[in-house]
Amino acid sequence: MAVKWRAADMPDQAGKIIIVTGANSGIGYETARALAHKGAHVVMACRSRGRAEAAAARIRAENPRGELALLDLDLADLASVRAFADAFQQQYDRLDVLVNNAGIMALPQRMTTKDGFEIQFGVNHLGHFALTGLLIERLLATPKSRVVTVSSKAHRFGTINFDDLNWERSYSLWKAYGQSKLANLLFTFELQRRLEARDAETIAVAAHPGYTATNLQRYMRSFTWFQKLLAQSPEMGALPTLYAATMPDVRGGDYFGPDSFMEMRGHPKRVRAKPHAYDAETARRLWKVSEALTGVFSLDDESRTTEV
Repeated sequence: MAVKWRAADMPDQAGKIIIVTGANSGIGYETARALAHKGAHVVMACRSRGRAEAAAARIRAENPRGELALLDLDLADLASVRAFADAFQQQYDRLDVLVNNAGIMALPQRMTTKDGFEIQFGVNHLGHFALTGLLIERLLATPKSRVVTVSSKAHRFGTINFDDLNWERSYSLWKAYGQSKLANLLFTFELQRRLEARDAETIAVAAHPGYTATNLQRYMRSFTWFQKLLAQSPEMGALPTLYAATMPDVRGGDYFGPDSFMEMRGHPKRVRAKPHAYDAETARRLWKVSEALTGVFSLDDESRTTEV
């Protein structure tokens, strides 16, 4: 990996079709912006059409080499996820990279998605699980395509509570967030195992932004002073995602984060998740539960022998 890698070091992305969820702000915006400047056709998948249009206008004002398209996506509504996938497949016959970026963090009170899931688990994991499944055939049909899922250091205090995935018995904002981010990694590594089992060119990789100042922290006003002191910019926070999405040395099952102490900030490097994130049995069980909850996915796990 290049020393102190930056977005300018990305290879040319001309001709590539790339979806970025949550592309209207924060890390998603910087990801979409950098990819467009490298020539990609970026599909900004956002819940708010107004905010997405404003974000796209700011990027277009910089005269990027690539193009931007907007498609509505509300990850808290599985009907919206299906509508997005249908609309995308009507317009595009390939998908080079799917960046599962959008997320919700540490809501002070339990909320649910339209389908009744605890909203962090529903948006951060189940919405992206369903989206990936609905687009998997486009990905498999595109040579050397990638699924990049954005997790968090918070996965380290997460556990998968199969007895109460939706926090109906009791709710802890940080435990709920940690569970959703651990689910992102279990999903990534299980997806990679299943792709390898069918000798697919598509790979699944993950990234985390370290401690980055974004509107994810809007519910934590008491952290404002801490964020000003330690947090890095969204432009820097997007670098691990951009590396995972574009660099030729990326391997299936890789995980990227910042290179500084405790992976808080800095330039991208390969990192390791906590051991439980690589547990194949937990990942397989979560996959099956996620299939049942969303009604989505088609990759089977028969005759699987490769572990991440």
